Amino acid sequence: MQRKILLFAVPVGALVVGLLVGRMAFGGKTETHTEHDGATTAASPASAEQKAEVWTCSMHPQIRQPGPGKCPICAMDLIPVTSDSASGDAGPRAMTMSSSAVALADIQTTRVERRFPEATLHLVGQLDYDETKLRSLTARFPARIDELYVNYTGVSVARGEHLARIYSPELVTAQRELLSAQTAAPGGDFVRIAREKLRLWDVLPEQIDAVLARGTVTDSFELRAPAGGVVVMKNIKEGDYVKTGEPFFRIADLSELWLHLQAFESDIAQLRYGQEVTFTVESWPGETFSGHIAFIAPQVDSKTRTVAVRVNVPNPDQRLKPGMFARGQVRVKLAGGNQVFAPDLAGKWISPMHPEIVKDGPGACDICGMALVPVESLGYRTLTPEQAPLVVPASALLRTGKRAIVYVKLPDSKSATFEGREVELGAEAAGLVIIATGLNEGDEVVTQGAFKIDSSLQILAKPSMMNPTGGGPAPGHNHGGDNNKTPAMESMVKPADLVIASATARDLLPAYFALQTALAGDDLSAAQTALRAMMEVTGHVGELAELLHLTVGAETLDTIRRPAFARISSAMIVALKREVSALESPVVRMHCPMAGEGGADWLQATESLRNPYFGADMLTCGDVVERLK
Repeated sequence: MQRKILLFAVPVGALVVGLLVGRMAFGGKTETHTEHDGATTAASPASAEQKAEVWTCSMHPQIRQPGPGKCPICAMDLIPVTSDSASGDAGPRAMTMSSSAVALADIQTTRVERRFPEATLHLVGQLDYDETKLRSLTARFPARIDELYVNYTGVSVARGEHLARIYSPELVTAQRELLSAQTAAPGGDFVRIAREKLRLWDVLPEQIDAVLARGTVTDSFELRAPAGGVVVMKNIKEGDYVKTGEPFFRIADLSELWLHLQAFESDIAQLRYGQEVTFTVESWPGETFSGHIAFIAPQVDSKTRTVAVRVNVPNPDQRLKPGMFARGQVRVKLAGGNQVFAPDLAGKWISPMHPEIVKDGPGACDICGMALVPVESLGYRTLTPEQAPLVVPASALLRTGKRAIVYVKLPDSKSATFEGREVELGAEAAGLVIIATGLNEGDEVVTQGAFKIDSSLQILAKPSMMNPTGGGPAPGHNHGGDNNKTPAMESMVKPADLVIASATARDLLPAYFALQTALAGDDLSAAQTALRAMMEVTGHVGELAELLHLTVGAETLDTIRRPAFARISSAMIVALKREVSALESPVVRMHCPMAGEGGADWLQATESLRNPYFGADMLTCGDVVERLK
């Protein structure tokens, strides 16, 4: 019997495109069947690596190679463009992957939970006298200094200890008035008035009693200390004649000190009156001291962009000295909306002048007598664990400018399906980020491999971090425009906040200095090498890694300089200033007023100015702003 074969004319181009899209789509599933003894069985599925005909870079999808290897732009491992399963009903921002594809991409997830993340704020400052415990001893009457017992500053004196021997006609007259009153009417009103006059002249009660007991007037009178402490100012010498109101001494009580700290402007929202501050000083290595915040300045220093914070520090053994440099820490439990949660202070009442006075209920301050106030009136929140904010690891976020994307594993999918969600962020602390909106408790978010999922969506022209609307050519191609900037790069290098951990910033310094030198020397190849070195430090993970990946493929120096290098420099400066003491070598902050609107800063290892924003055109344009070390 003759068989008839029907041929359908199919455009070759359409067929090829269909095959390529089918093989490129993550989530595609291919099965082969063989017939044996009349039964149809599924062949063993080949690994993704065996079936992959095209390998690409998760950050530079324009790179296509026939096998595994390294990206020639950023040196990341290439990934296969194929997978084992497809989900036709996946949403426009969803990507379905088989178990083998998930394993190959090394995708890891964690659940969204409620927690009060604890931030640690680092502050530096200096110890000083407690101004409320400074006492000036001034002349209450004209006097001549016949003998000076305390004749240098820094000596410690106790209350009632003699300071000087003086002669004063007014004091002689006051003694006579006291004795006359006592003779006329012992213990009467005139005696009381005479005693009060001497007391107001800083004559101690025991000295007044001695005059009455002796019954005679003395020309030579001892000036005694009305309070104990350390003499921090001496304004007289033997033989001086002082007038009323002129200062003799200033005495400081060192049993309590003030610690003046400087807090970064970004930390203001997390600081509260009454918070405990722990600090260390170089004089006592290995020991930690503590105090409580008693004052937060109402204004920001326009030059340093810091806020003054004062801490009351008990110093009973007087081991701490005014002038000592201190490094402080404040541990803060964060709630949503920049709120602070202090479980130890929940429901307590605190003194508005002395934060160390905390009671269970209303009352008066034991020190100043002021009425206590509830801690909630000072900015604290009383919350239950169920009211804790939603948090995710910082590694789960893909950030570009002010947008942040998180990939969530959908719970009811047969195959692993990940959906991109735009979230609104709160504060960040200890590697955790508060999520204001966009996620629910229990959602399973991708903490490793999100870049690869996002890049796969870009390849499929679906909405992604780099291309929120989807469609169009793969990111990374030159779309034209100024300075070879792609739309993805334009989005990434907007002047938004970029956060770098202090330890990471220190590790980045050698490569950062190499980048600054390359830009100042107009050396594109060296700049790209430095960018790759910085990427190795980041481990290709995080917001900085995103910016570096988008910048390393630039074909012009201007694309790297502004605003990418400016943004990296700003983040490096903030990070390094948090722990200046940990720097091992000199770091100098420079400023160029001509680089962009308002100018731009950068860091150098020396003060020999080399402008990275203009290179040879304006190599020495700028000024030394600050020496970090």
